[in-house]
Amino acid sequence: MHQISIGSLYPHQQDALQKLTNGSILWGGVGTGKSLTAVAYYIEKEAPKDIIVITTAKKRDSLEWEGEFVKYGVGSTFTTQGVLKVDSWNNIAKYTEVEGAFFIFDEQRLVGTGKWVKSFLKIAKRNRWILLSATPGDTWLDYIPVFVANGFYKNQTEFKREHVVYKTYSKFPKVDRYTGLNRLLRQRNQLLVEMPYLSHTVRHVTDVTVEHDKELFAKVVKRKWNVFTNKPLRDVTELFITMRRVANSHISRLNTIKNLLDVHPRLIVFYNFDYELEALRTLEGVTIGEWNGHKHQPIPKTKEWVYLVQYAAGAEGWNCIATDAMAFYSLPYSYKLWHQAHGRIDRINTPYRDLWYYVLKGTSLIDTAVAKALSEKRNFNESAFYSRT
Repeated sequence: MHQISIGSLYPHQQDALQKLTNGSILWGGVGTGKSLTAVAYYIEKEAPKDIIVITTAKKRDSLEWEGEFVKYGVGSTFTTQGVLKVDSWNNIAKYTEVEGAFFIFDEQRLVGTGKWVKSFLKIAKRNRWILLSATPGDTWLDYIPVFVANGFYKNQTEFKREHVVYKTYSKFPKVDRYTGLNRLLRQRNQLLVEMPYLSHTVRHVTDVTVEHDKELFAKVVKRKWNVFTNKPLRDVTELFITMRRVANSHISRLNTIKNLLDVHPRLIVFYNFDYELEALRTLEGVTIGEWNGHKHQPIPKTKEWVYLVQYAAGAEGWNCIATDAMAFYSLPYSYKLWHQAHGRIDRINTPYRDLWYYVLKGTSLIDTAVAKALSEKRNFNESAFYSRT
């Protein structure tokens, strides 16, 4: 049987390995090495069961998990342990009839009572498993699927009856408070295995002020006019889309990227929208790679390159240790995507100590509001913002 040498793991990984049990949540920030720790757990405590990894489509397609396991004789066709299968969360229902295997649920997606949660609960009854997450639950409701899977509660109804008090005067069910907090904390602490570690990297974050066309922006906001279609705005959704396009389309953003490439010849650039991508594709004198809904290209191998990544498509599930620099062409609404995007170059095995992050921020109403939300570690909410303005 292959073994993972305890010396090949960092101290924080060794500590987590000793604490992991069936049904645990392995919680570690981006770059802490959760994947290797999960492989070590399988080799030491679960082999030779067949192993199924449920992860993001990006990680499935990149063969990242196969690369971790093959070092220890575990593969999809030949193996000295169990047989490995890696698939995406979208296909989790395919595995509800599997019995006696070991599952790794990577990049947790278990919220609410949807199809993924139902499939997860069926799988958990018949197999052993652990769950990997960079961001543990924000509320106690987020823990319901894992608590039920561990047998703490029969179902969501029992959990809510035991712990949730709803506001009495509300059109929709809204949590007022939770009861039995000592029990909840005890159960969470029983399952949550944290992997903190002292990073060897230092993040240097620079805000770069960019411009926007104030006249066009005022026309959108005050006259409710779509300056791109030359028609009145139809609704609030179109208002925000148009505001963001005016703010994000100014040439100062592209010029900033050009200047950064003079300092950092290998640069990752995160963006939101296709019109931003079209502008970034005009960069000259540098190899361009992309990861988005249109293209899934590897990071270029040339000495000078720019790698364009759309937040929703590539904020998680991959890493790059070939550069020390990243720029944010525009800001996302999601704090989780924002946090995960930063971690793409901040890895345990990066050869760099100093990492450079450049945040392009406009002074428009919308840019300022989104930046404020992210600084407060929360998502930006259009409806809430619009109601206050």
